[in-house]
Amino acid sequence: MAYPVYKTPLVSEDERRVVTSIDALRNELEYQVRQPRRWVGRLRRQTLARAVQGSNSIEGYEASLDDVLAVEGGEEPLDASRETQRALGGYQDAMTYVLQLAQEDTVLTVDEGLLKSLHFMMIKHDLSKNPGRWRPGAIFVRREPSGETVYEGPPYEEVPSLIRNLLEELEGDEAPVMVRAAMAHLNLVMIHPFSDGNGRMGRALQTLVLARDKIIAPVFSSIEEYLGRNTAAYYQILEQVGQGSWHPENDARPWVRFCLTAHYRQARTLLRRVEATEHLWLACTDLVEKNDLPERALNALMDAAQGLRIRRAGYIATVRLADGEEIAPLTATRDLKELVDAGLLVPSGERRARVYVGSERMHGIWQGIRASRPPRAEEDPFELSPAQLQLDTTT
Repeated sequence: MAYPVYKTPLVSEDERRVVTSIDALRNELEYQVRQPRRWVGRLRRQTLARAVQGSNSIEGYEASLDDVLAVEGGEEPLDASRETQRALGGYQDAMTYVLQLAQEDTVLTVDEGLLKSLHFMMIKHDLSKNPGRWRPGAIFVRREPSGETVYEGPPYEEVPSLIRNLLEELEGDEAPVMVRAAMAHLNLVMIHPFSDGNGRMGRALQTLVLARDKIIAPVFSSIEEYLGRNTAAYYQILEQVGQGSWHPENDARPWVRFCLTAHYRQARTLLRRVEATEHLWLACTDLVEKNDLPERALNALMDAAQGLRIRRAGYIATVRLADGEEIAPLTATRDLKELVDAGLLVPSGERRARVYVGSERMHGIWQGIRASRPPRAEEDPFELSPAQLQLDTTT
């Protein structure tokens, strides 16, 4: 017996105009991040960390950006619980694998084995949740804290067939890649094939479909940061389309439009962030030169200005990632002391517990840069006129 999945709606002219506008914004972003600028690597790492942070926050795993970066670097987080650390680490592994696969020259085919492998990476720390296996029974999604059931997945016996249909629909779809990726996300979440981690898997699959199409440097193609900031709206649209249980006959267009809106706003956010990062880099370069500080301290100063906490081990890792330079712990201690003496960092704690934060001067620099930038884009691209959207293609 064949089991249907949600079908991609016929893409309208309005939706094609929005897709064209998003493509233009992403082309501009791709041009910006491919320029030989030393801060681009830092922006890539933070963008991936924000995606990991956003996707996990939807599931209740809250962590600061510096804790996410610490887990990525193999450090112990300062605040995140052990459970959150494991969830972050698992998702980080899966996303890193996705981004590595996207760099292959050959066409990447998404199959059942790949989905199970990604799931195992995410959930391997808890074997009770059947990592890498389809769920063995019924599954219900409940709203916390009321315990109300808001969604019931299809029967577990249908999962293998539904997943095959999902993959066939994905590979046979000729819609724009952002629409195909959104539909893959929707179908996986609605099938709910795993005992746990279905939301994270749906979001990772969406990113994988986008990244393999090489529409942009892969780490910048994700909308997971946006979804993390707009969790209530994300759940609301899924409830609207799902209507409490498996209803593949329902119209998926509201979901597609929600995802296209997310892409539009996220692309504008990233372009705004690129411009702000460039200004911050120039400001920190000026501080390094005027205070006769080591140039390798630039990334740490930028982190401090943005409110991130710095530890010696993290400073060493940042220098290695940014400049390919290996420095000794003693050198790192000396560098950080120089930044403190210059009034740019403020230390807290002793010995291994010591962290450094930006001084008021550093925070003032970043606040000034942010105040001079336009606010985060909140426009609904489907409410903009064709002429307004056309401006995005000529920016």
